[in-house]
Amino acid sequence: MEGKDLQRLRREYARSRLTEDAVDADPIRQFGRWFEAALEADLHEPNAMVVATVSPEGRPSARVVLLKGFDERGFVFYTNYEGRKGRELEKNPACALLFYWGELERQVRVEGRAARLLAEESDAYFRSRPRGSHLGAWASRQSEPVASRGELENRRDEIEARYRGREIPRPPFWGGFRVEPASVEFWQGREDRLHDRLLYTRGTDGWTLTRLQP
Repeated sequence: MEGKDLQRLRREYARSRLTEDAVDADPIRQFGRWFEAALEADLHEPNAMVVATVSPEGRPSARVVLLKGFDERGFVFYTNYEGRKGRELEKNPACALLFYWGELERQVRVEGRAARLLAEESDAYFRSRPRGSHLGAWASRQSEPVASRGELENRRDEIEARYRGREIPRPPFWGGFRVEPASVEFWQGREDRLHDRLLYTRGTDGWTLTRLQP
């Protein structure tokens, strides 16, 4: 698609505004407000977020995962610890998250450090998942090559036969990460591309709020 064709996708942003006097002093509570608004808007997978990591060689990588919880400690997602993102977070826990709610003309950027959840937390979440997801967690050697779809499905069937009639335990290589934020930026689309950007930065005395130019 040529640049002239992409011009047709241009749009104006005019749904809302973001001001310092209207936001919460705590970015996690402010995120909760926006997340609730995304839920009320009935968006498709409002908990979808991009997780960006960096390899030991300095190569960036990004993928979409699902947010599974958040509180004052940070943002939680689950994955295979032996997949690419898991390996990279073990080597370099610095990472970034991105939420984009286009219908609301909003995005949230989070930068921080990831750490594994306690085994008990990962166990509890794993038990809450459907049995098919249990099988998939065991069957997939995430990010590794596979000869065919059939090989993957055969491995799933083998796991199903092994645990038929029994509870499937959490794989030791699967669990959660929590990203503790060092900064959280809220972006609200505005007219004439003069978007609102409010950045929370964590310091020794709490959070500092700064307006950034678009």
